[in-house]
Amino acid sequence: MEYKDYYKILNVKRDATQDEIKHAYRKLTRKYHPDVSKEPDAEQKFKEVGEAYEVMKDPEKRAAYDQLGTCWKSGQDFRPPPDWEENFTFRGGGFTESDATDFSDFFASLFGRAAAPGQQRHATFHAHGGDLHAKIQIDLEDSYNGATRSITLQVPEVDDQGRIRTRERVLNIHIPMGVTAGQQIRLSGQGEPGLGKGSAGDLYLEVEFKPHPFYRFEGKDIYLDLPVAPWEAALGAKVKTPTPGGIVELKIPQGSASGSKLRLGGRGLPGKPPGDLYMVLQIVLPPADNQEAREIYLRMERELTFNPRSRFGV
Repeated sequence: MEYKDYYKILNVKRDATQDEIKHAYRKLTRKYHPDVSKEPDAEQKFKEVGEAYEVMKDPEKRAAYDQLGTCWKSGQDFRPPPDWEENFTFRGGGFTESDATDFSDFFASLFGRAAAPGQQRHATFHAHGGDLHAKIQIDLEDSYNGATRSITLQVPEVDDQGRIRTRERVLNIHIPMGVTAGQQIRLSGQGEPGLGKGSAGDLYLEVEFKPHPFYRFEGKDIYLDLPVAPWEAALGAKVKTPTPGGIVELKIPQGSASGSKLRLGGRGLPGKPPGDLYMVLQIVLPPADNQEAREIYLRMERELTFNPRSRFGV
């Protein structure tokens, strides 16, 4: 069967108000009424406009129709989603003066046929609410220790006129220990509300880490560029260094080169197994910004037989 774009039939935008929809309906029914219209396809157009208005005039029906999304184009071959009948049930209801028995197979496949004229009609829709997705920025300490944070979201909802609005929503979020960048925190039932007796969707929060002045992250592993003096790297030393769990004394092996990595197993983000903490050594030269410092460098130049480019043969 053909997909019916009811917005296109009524010549309104997808965010049109109920008043705009009603105005478009009345304008088009006057234009295509078979008793007055001279259009060759007036009767067919009149029926299409009536069918479109049956859905668009009711915010709940309109929201159900919108569940199909915007990926369909008018005239395309269409089949209802497999779970449509489970989520949406229609027992007539809310019809205008249009004769619903003349509506298309597309309408019938979604909403069923109307009851006979004069019968009481009632419509009930049940649909699971859509899932919402957002991002949340957390500190390293939130993942390392676990935390509860308050976040503010702008969430969509359908107002009384059938328009999509946004409202502010504040949630207290539990940050689990060991969560990593890119992982999602699922909040069941915190997504879009369902229709009728349909359950609400879920809210998925994608985790991002705020930039840290010391650390960077790769999965559960944490990296710290650790500055060391030339003599600490050359002779070996014990230096104090920060870690997410507190200050530790780290042994620098003798003869360490700049860029060397020292691994502290299990001191990264918590988990099973936990991540590791890597200290990346960065040899920092003292500045030659006074005469005494310059003399020390000159003495090293004279007394040390050191050529960092010897492997080049120059």
